[in-house]
Order: sequence, then structure tokens, then C-alpha cells
Amino acid sequence: MLLSGKGKHRRPSKAVRVATLAGVTGAAVAAPLMAAGSASAASVSTWDAVAQCESGGNWSINTGNGYYGGLQFSQSSWAAAGGTQYASRADLATKGQQIATAEKLLAMQGPGAWSCAGAGNLTAGGSSPDVDTSGSSAAPKKAAPKAAPAPKRESAPASRGESRPAPVKTGDGEYKVVSGDTLGSIAAAHGVKGGWQKLFELNKDVVKDANLIYVGQQLHLR
Repeated sequence: MLLSGKGKHRRPSKAVRVATLAGVTGAAVAAPLMAAGSASAASVSTWDAVAQCESGGNWSINTGNGYYGGLQFSQSSWAAAGGTQYASRADLATKGQQIATAEKLLAMQGPGAWSCAGAGNLTAGGSSPDVDTSGSSAAPKKAAPKAAPAPKRESAPASRGESRPAPVKTGDGEYKVVSGDTLGSIAAAHGVKGGWQKLFELNKDVVKDANLIYVGQQLHLR
């Protein structure tokens, strides 16, 4: 996390996470960080594209997974890039305020701070976007209720860019894992009786660790 100036926008690799399925081998590649202070900026349309990949374009999203807003800021990155001058969390800030803060994070860490940088063709060195940072912040979103307590580490969202074991089984269930999912959130959203434990039991042939699922996996709900 970005507290000392050496961390990333994303969680440390030691945290349990849900990774993106990438190609046949399932390898995920993290882009290198850029030196702090380099000239970095991107257009509003570029940030819109990154947000579409990160959060489905929902600038007020808060699913309770530790990442907030359209560009999925961790709390430490939001604070380190000066976002708290606008709101306590990114999902409580306006789109313009989130983009302005993202510009600062881009200058500090480079495009590698976002696993979806490639989806928006996010690069450093462009012209600063003309965004309005005034106005009231967005209303907070309530996190989806959980049917049963999930493992404490089961909060990392999908598509975080760290390396993971391969190969990964995709399965043939009726639900397809997307970015931000955990077994607990899936079980709650689809009313799986027995919660994440039951969902894990139903998919043991695909999910080897209840704390580690991958985007694109097809899970059975019953």
C-alpha cells in the first residue's frame, strides 16, 4: 500500500487475492512502477475506459472488498495521493475528484498502479484532463449483506495483476466469477444455503483454496 511512497495502489502480493485468467497459461503480469514525480496525465476518456474495466464504470461503488470508487482505490492510495481533501473514501468523491486524485497517483506510481491500465491504454506523459473537482461527493453505497462470515483474508478483489499458480480450472457451473467476487459475496448474492462453505464444497473440483478464486471460473451454485 502507498504509505511510505514505495508501495503500489494495489494490495501487497502476500494478501490473498482473486486473479484474472490470462490466456492459455493463466499468467498475470504487473506493469513496472514509474519513478515518482515524472510527468503523467491521461484524458477523461482514458480514465473512463479504465473505470469501466475496474468497476463497470460505477464511480460510487463500494462492495466491501477494500477498494473504492470507479478506479478502485485502496484507502492508503487514496490518502497518499491527496484524495482525502475531497472525501474520506474514493466512492464518496465525485468522478472529477477521483480522476484528479488518480492523476497524482499516476505521477507517483505510473500506469502499473492499475491492473486495468491496458484496457484503457493508460500511459504516462499526456496532457492533464480538464475535470471539475468542486461539488458534493457521491452518496455512499451499502455493501451487500453476507449470509455467513467468510475467511478474514477473503476480501481481495479479482484482477489484481499478481502472479498465480497455473494451470487453473475454469469449471462448467452456471455462475461466472467477475472482478471483485469472493465466495462469500457470491453466496450472499445468490442465496446459497450454507454460505461460502457450501459454495466451496460444491466447487472443490475447481476451487482448491476458499480464499483464492479466479475471474472467468464457472461455479455451481447448487
